[in-house]
Amino acid sequence: MADWVMVVDDDETNLKMAGHILSKAKMRVTAMKSGYALLDYIREKETPDLILLDVKMPEMDGFETLSALRTLEKGRNIPVIFLTADDKEGTEVKGLSLGAMDFIKKPFVPEVLTLRVRHMIDLDHLQRNLANEVEKKTRENQRLFVHVVSSLASAIDAKDAYTNGHSGRVAEYSREIARRAGYPSEEVEAVYMMGLLHDVGKIGIPDAVINKPSGLTDEEYELIKTHPVLGARILGKIREMPRLANGARWHHERYDGLGYPDGLKGEDIPVEARIIAVADAYDTMTSRRSYRDPLPQGIVREEIEKGAGTQFDPRFAQIMLEMIDEDTEYRMREE
Repeated sequence: MADWVMVVDDDETNLKMAGHILSKAKMRVTAMKSGYALLDYIREKETPDLILLDVKMPEMDGFETLSALRTLEKGRNIPVIFLTADDKEGTEVKGLSLGAMDFIKKPFVPEVLTLRVRHMIDLDHLQRNLANEVEKKTRENQRLFVHVVSSLASAIDAKDAYTNGHSGRVAEYSREIARRAGYPSEEVEAVYMMGLLHDVGKIGIPDAVINKPSGLTDEEYELIKTHPVLGARILGKIREMPRLANGARWHHERYDGLGYPDGLKGEDIPVEARIIAVADAYDTMTSRRSYRDPLPQGIVREEIEKGAGTQFDPRFAQIMLEMIDEDTEYRMREE
């Protein structure tokens, strides 16, 4: 497919000349006589590979046109070359500061016009291809990371005979709470990762304590309570993701400040941990334990509602209540 160049100039002669030169170079050319016409076209139709934009035009000059173009979602990344007969240094400085890629002097030298346009389009295509490759590799790395994290979460859950799939469910519930709270997709996925790893510190707790069928002694309970600090210590070594430890360290903090390990209160608790705390408590109540089956949905709802503002951030507790109310068949629990 031929490269597509849009030429915007109020001078009919310049439009014809640029069109003739570029068409001979096997490019598709569309002529526009004003900035307004260009903007209307971009809003409603497809975008060209490059825009040649005259600086001096009546009503809306080239600088104003480029500024308006960059406010349009479809016009943010189209490469623009200014056309000008002005030799003033300030003209080029202003144009480049607005995001123009280059300047071409008028009257046109055919070889120069063709080469500048061709090089700029090739450069833009190269940059886009490179960005796509980087994005592709990033997605591959993210999938690999999720796989590794999921495997680690499964290994954590395997230590406890009564928490099969716990980390995965907490991660899913946490992701849904974050999504409903309106967080950006990157933050939502970060919360999901933290949910998967919130109990990673249990790796350092003896199996005999984790799987003890009877009540824990005071010493054993204090040992269990060290798992948030152990988890944060493990995840803190991943320097590329410094926030990853937030869920592990603070998911047992309480909104009223009576939690552990640091006794944080309210907004001082990282938001990811406040989300995970609700999801973790919900899954604990809706999963089997050595001494009971999943609690009835009505009782779980009452406990979440009772804990809003004391154990839980009331905003995230309310979202959890909405999720419970929508789950009319009580599917949101351990199978």
